This record gives sequence, structure tokens and C-alpha cells, in this order.
Amino acid sequence: MVTVLDRTRPAAGPRHPEKAKRPDTEVLRKPDWIRVRAPGSPVWRETNEIVRANKLVTVCEEAGCPNIGECWSKKHATFMILGDTCTRACAFCNVKTGMPEAVDADEPARVADAVAKLGLHHVVITSVDRDDLKDGGARHFADVIRAIRASSPGTTIEILTPDFLRKDGALEVVVEARPDVFNHNLECVPSLYLTVRPGARYFHSLRLLQRVKELDPTMFTKSGIMVGLGEERNEILQLMDDLRSADVDFLTVGQYLQPTRKHHAVLRFVAPAEFQSFETMAYAKGFLMVSASPLTRSSHHAGEDFAKLKAARAAKARPSQALAAG
Repeated sequence: MVTVLDRTRPAAGPRHPEKAKRPDTEVLRKPDWIRVRAPGSPVWRETNEIVRANKLVTVCEEAGCPNIGECWSKKHATFMILGDTCTRACAFCNVKTGMPEAVDADEPARVADAVAKLGLHHVVITSVDRDDLKDGGARHFADVIRAIRASSPGTTIEILTPDFLRKDGALEVVVEARPDVFNHNLECVPSLYLTVRPGARYFHSLRLLQRVKELDPTMFTKSGIMVGLGEERNEILQLMDDLRSADVDFLTVGQYLQPTRKHHAVLRFVAPAEFQSFETMAYAKGFLMVSASPLTRSSHHAGEDFAKLKAARAAKARPSQALAAG
């Protein structure tokens, strides 16, 4: 269980001040299918040393990802740019909240250096929400993408962005930098937004994903949701339809895991067979790629999944090309 207090700095205050006075919620016992090995392999330690040496933040640590042992043992770290403090206070998230520090202009170079040292063929870059910035951090995202391209031209880049709510022109800046995959998570079904993701707007997030394809039809788009928060099955299926209407290529579905007793409660653990049914339905609705399992996370197996995503698009294009030739 992750603590609600931030013990990484001396005399630190609450990690989530907006949650500190909330009543504790019941924590359900995890089922057998949600078990992971503790981190600590030699490669994990090497990854950790590179992250520390470059003074970088990872969402793997900040969000308390259960897959950190597996991913870091493959040198697959997901970098979280624009600081470690988020201006939003989502009920599910373990990232620290409050007023962020100034943007670090040297961060793009340090991220690029770490990507090169880790030898990443595919990298995922995410960020905190920065509602305090005029562009929401869009220019910084673009700077990071360009820095990685310069030092590791063979590395494919996947970004997981905030929603850039009320930041006119921000999305265009990021798309112009041409990441290989543009990911923005819906996180949950729309009926839960007021309690789970109160700072966001469901249809704005959908429109953001749709707009990416309007700006660059060749760019892969991706989105993800958590389950176990109180959603109904029909709501998930409708969300899939909404994403397909926005021409989203890749869907991830994972089990919500409660970071602390102060966060939104896990209302149920979804069985693996139900995740399999979500995957079947999502493919039937036209997604090129689907990852649905209890431990699925946005950046989990991202490199392998990107290769499958490209192959699926190529396979879909071949019949139409043959028809045109005939």
C-alpha cells in the first residue's frame, strides 16, 4: 500500500492535501490474479541508477505502478516530464498534487540522454497536468520529442498527454512534433467523471483524440480506461463506440488499484475472463489493437504493442490496396 504522505523529502507535508481529511475507505483484498514480484533485479537497479543520475521523474514510481519490477528489469522506464506535482486532484491518482515548480528547461536533454543510455527502441513520455502554464506544457512536450529524435533517431516515441483543457493551440504544437503514438486516457466512463476525474471533461477528451486524427490522419491514437470503479458493462461498451467514432486505434483496459485509503475505493475486482470479453468486443468494434487485462497499464508492453499496432494497420490496408489494383 502506498502512503498518502510524501516521505521523499525532509519535513514533507501530505502528498495529497486535498485527500488528507477524507474518511478512510475500505480496501478490498486483492485476488490471486493480481500478484506481482517485488522489484530488485540487477537490471532494475541499473535502470534506477540511470533515472537517478539524470534527475528524472517516472510515472512508474509516482503512480505506484504494479508493473515496475517487470518493466524496469527490461530497462523500460516511462518518464514523467514537467515536474512531479500535478495541478489536478483526481480521486484515483497517486501523483503528488499542489502548486508545481517552474518548468526545467534542461529536462528534454536529460530525458534524451536517459533514453540513449537505456537503449530504448520505444519510449513513453507522460506528464503531470500543468493548468498553471499558458500552453499546459505543450511546448515542453515538443522539446522532449525533438531532443529524443536528435540523440536516438531510431527510437519510436509514444506520448501520454493531459487534456490541455482551455489551452488553445496547445494540441497543435504537440502533434506538429510528430510523436509516433498520441495517447490520452479517458480513464473512466462519463458517469464517474464528477467523482473520479472532476477536473476533466469527457467530451473534451474525446474531441482531443478526434482532433489529433484531423491534424495528422497517419498518427496512431490511443486511449485507456480503468475498471472496478463502479461502472456498468454497457457504459464501457458505449465508451468503446465513442472512441471508435473519434477514430482511435488502440484501447487499453486495466483494473483500478487503490493507492491509499484516502483514494476512490475499488468497488470490485474484474475477473480475467471479463477482460477477455472486453478485448473481444473492442476488436469487433474496429480497434486495431487492444490490451485488456487486470495489470494492463498505458505503457505496459508499449514497445511490443506498437509493433503489433503497425502490423495491424498494414494488414488492414492490404485488402483495399488489392481492390484498388484490381
